[in-house]
Amino acid sequence: MSLAAYCVLCCRRIRTSAPTPKRHTYWREIRNIIKFTGSLILGGSLFLTYEVMALKKSLTLDTQVVEREKMKSYIYLHVASSDKGENHDTFSTVDVEDHECAMWLLLRKSKSEDRAVRLEAVQAMSQNHHWHDYQYRTVAQACDPRTLIGLARSKESDLRFFLPPPPLPSLKEDSSTEEELRQLLASLPQTELDECIQYFTSLALSESSQSLAAQKGGLWCFGGNGLPYAESFGEVPSATVEMFCLEAVVKHSEIPTHCDSIEANGGLQVLQRLYRLHKDYPKVQRNIMRVIANMALNEHLHPAIVHSGWVSIMAEALKSQHIMEASHAARTLANLDRDTVEEKYQDGVYVLHPQHRTSQPIKADVLFIHGLMGAAFKTWRQQDSERDLVEKAVEDEARYTTCWPKTWLARDCPALRIISVEYDTSLSDWRARCPMERKSIAFRSNELLRKLKAAGVGDRPIIWVSHSMGGLLVKKMLLEASKKPEMSSIINNTRGIIFYSVPHHGSRLAEYSVNVRYLLFPSLEVKELSKDSPALKILQDDFLEFAKDKNFQVLNFVETQPTYIGSMIKLHIVPVESADLGIGELIPVDVNHLNICKPKKKDAFLYQRTLQFIRESLAKDLEN
Repeated sequence: MSLAAYCVLCCRRIRTSAPTPKRHTYWREIRNIIKFTGSLILGGSLFLTYEVMALKKSLTLDTQVVEREKMKSYIYLHVASSDKGENHDTFSTVDVEDHECAMWLLLRKSKSEDRAVRLEAVQAMSQNHHWHDYQYRTVAQACDPRTLIGLARSKESDLRFFLPPPPLPSLKEDSSTEEELRQLLASLPQTELDECIQYFTSLALSESSQSLAAQKGGLWCFGGNGLPYAESFGEVPSATVEMFCLEAVVKHSEIPTHCDSIEANGGLQVLQRLYRLHKDYPKVQRNIMRVIANMALNEHLHPAIVHSGWVSIMAEALKSQHIMEASHAARTLANLDRDTVEEKYQDGVYVLHPQHRTSQPIKADVLFIHGLMGAAFKTWRQQDSERDLVEKAVEDEARYTTCWPKTWLARDCPALRIISVEYDTSLSDWRARCPMERKSIAFRSNELLRKLKAAGVGDRPIIWVSHSMGGLLVKKMLLEASKKPEMSSIINNTRGIIFYSVPHHGSRLAEYSVNVRYLLFPSLEVKELSKDSPALKILQDDFLEFAKDKNFQVLNFVETQPTYIGSMIKLHIVPVESADLGIGELIPVDVNHLNICKPKKKDAFLYQRTLQFIRESLAKDLEN
């Protein structure tokens, strides 16, 4: 208002001023106009600036407050009822979208004391794929460890449910990941370990990476001279020392008290740093997951494992297209999931199906036992060349599988729990330089029997599937179980056994020179394979009588082609007469010893006859 009045006065002065000479009047009018215009512009600018600043201040919002309010869309109030016989859970809400209400309701139910309510809530959360990103993050931050593990084991869960692992502590100056791993190994107790593990731990700690690489050819050969183990670690030479240390840490992690030491000395963080560093080296990552899975057998360590971010890592690994990686993650998560899994899967026992939480009732177990130079996964791959194995596994699992029990059998018989067993072949390889002899069949069978019992084997009907010396282990396990009352359920629930080229009466491998024997089997096991081996003859006679008495269903396959060992040696490892158990059907197959358990394709006779035997042996059990 003052500005307008001032402008009016100026105009009146111009109009009412006394007449002056034209020359002076002209310049005076110009000055007056300039004063008027300048005052108007200056005053208007100040006024507009004031109004804009006032408006901006009135419209400015605290974004943190907005985010907090968004997170507080639903506030649940637990109201204790005065009537002890009633239990009411009430909550208050503000006016927000219905799908957000559902999210918070599911979170609430996931923490219920009622197990059925918890499981239903986790399943419902895992099936939600329409939520906003911040809602997944809200669940990730608000859910408890039990819910987080359940989501990780749910097949359809979105990975946004899982927060990234917390930042790792910085490496000390002049330190490295390799040095951290060495320090971790050095901090672990040297008690409760056999002489061989103590020897190997000492070796891993004392040798430099250069000397380890130089000695690699001697360490990873049978008997110190012969075929290098798995072509050594030539793919990633920088990881060789870590592999030696990791193998030792794996063995330590099988001992509960040593797991406590691993956690107390920052092992979960050290292993996670190593896991990230070797993303392109699956063997390192698998050994790390073995350690975490072994630690998860100890329930008091579950909080530390969850808080260090390993559940997020395992959830991602479980979705991997690589069967070995997914199976290691599945074992870890199953050992963490105490809400739906009663069994505990010890080192070397892998569930191929089901690997996720499922509503499908499991009615029987099928157990796969490989031979000494085999493995839990590679023994049971589809027959093909190594080049096609890699290419086709990536291209289309329906055309090629790296583990047919998981891919084919699980689809054909979804009501089965499929387990593949792996005994510690790496440890056996070390023993070529250890001051101890190798493990015998009797020792291995008792070790595997104990692990399978912990996994709940014996609670359901069982089919055993074995290749080569794995069949001898199966026979020995069943005989040992028959002598122990606590193992009687394993005998009573065994429905059938499949033997793929099992040398019941010995192998021709033992007839060759010592150097040739070392190409495939360690010395002790080779001696036990000899036709004149007393242990092998007793095992055959005792089991044949026992199997007839129990009326086990038996199916025998045998190779008819020789197997090439290297480029110079061709050997018929298990002849037809040796593969004949004395009961059950004996089927010769036109393949060699390595391919007798590797069908060429799903409709091949080898797989179809195996599937038929499993279905027939379990017919009554699968119907119930």
